Amino acid sequence: MNARDRMLAILRYQPVDRLPLVHFGFLGETLALWHQQGHVSTEELQQCGDGNLADNAIAQRLGFDFNWQTMFYCATSLRPYFPDEEVATFPDGSRHVRNGLGVVVLQHPDAGSIPAEVDHLLKDRRAWEEHYRPKLQWCPERVTESGFWHGGQWVRFDQGGLAILKTGQRDRPLGLHCGSLYGEFRNIVGVENACYMLMDDEPLFDEILTTFADLSYRAVEYALATEAKFDFAHFWEDICFKNGPLINPVIFAEKVAPHYRRITRLLNQHGIDIVSVDCDGCIDKLLPIWLENGVNTMFPIEVGTWDASIGPWRQQYGKTLRGVGGVNKRVFSRDRNAVDAEIERLKPLIELGGYIPCPDHRLPGDNKFELVQYYCEQMQKIVS
Repeated sequence: MNARDRMLAILRYQPVDRLPLVHFGFLGETLALWHQQGHVSTEELQQCGDGNLADNAIAQRLGFDFNWQTMFYCATSLRPYFPDEEVATFPDGSRHVRNGLGVVVLQHPDAGSIPAEVDHLLKDRRAWEEHYRPKLQWCPERVTESGFWHGGQWVRFDQGGLAILKTGQRDRPLGLHCGSLYGEFRNIVGVENACYMLMDDEPLFDEILTTFADLSYRAVEYALATEAKFDFAHFWEDICFKNGPLINPVIFAEKVAPHYRRITRLLNQHGIDIVSVDCDGCIDKLLPIWLENGVNTMFPIEVGTWDASIGPWRQQYGKTLRGVGGVNKRVFSRDRNAVDAEIERLKPLIELGGYIPCPDHRLPGDNKFELVQYYCEQMQKIVS
């Protein structure tokens, strides 16, 4: 069996010779440190991206089979993005920069975290109609000018990619990225502004949400109509934090869930039965809404301070629920005993079936190359 066969079998509760060893990529600071230590070449440091040749080479040395983020991405956000624009510079070297989404963020030269949001261009209908709605219109080029990594090469859909996708022949799984139904909305408007918009101008809130959803639907519809074959489908959201959702679950169920159902029905009609969502944070209150609307695989099951695990979810929702993730990445900054303890914690979860362990986010800068290798070596032993 290859990595693709193992992934599909596990998530369909079928027998395998061993679990696939899956990762979620690496932060830039991690690759830079590993480069200093001699684990990553200069070329790999400069070129590494999800599912490409450099990513696969690093993963292979660590012992991983593939990166879950290996996907075909339709262009379901702004087209084109706004040009980055410096708004202000400060004595400490920090800057206010208007980014590609039209959001002014605070950038500091020494910061490695997500920049703080300072201001948002999209606050009202005027800004929506003038600056954003024109950038969210459907056109086939959103699919045909997109591509994916195949055999170490970037292949565009309209330049040989479709022929490859039609065969479905590959050793690693390839997902169809279906966009974001609320997360990108939240990125552009901001959490606080989205809350005010819902109360002050609900028709505008609904129109923006529907525009993103329709764009995602049409991109998925176009890609699947070509008879391209994908192994799973995937959404991105990141709409939760350590205490729960950044949107009221009642509102999510009422306004966002029907768009999920519409897209997942289309995916199912084309034989795609594994549909995952990437959402960090404590997702418990949104999980049943996703599950009821055709999203059956949670990723990356961030352990965090709230101890997320597929175990309690499986007890509550049964085998309809699958999972990829749930490995506490913090153990890779400690020692072998910590890694061994984490593997022991995972064993009963693996036995549930329908679950593939994976680090619960991109590996951060304090993770030790040798400990990640050790984890992969030990996982090979216990699941063979």
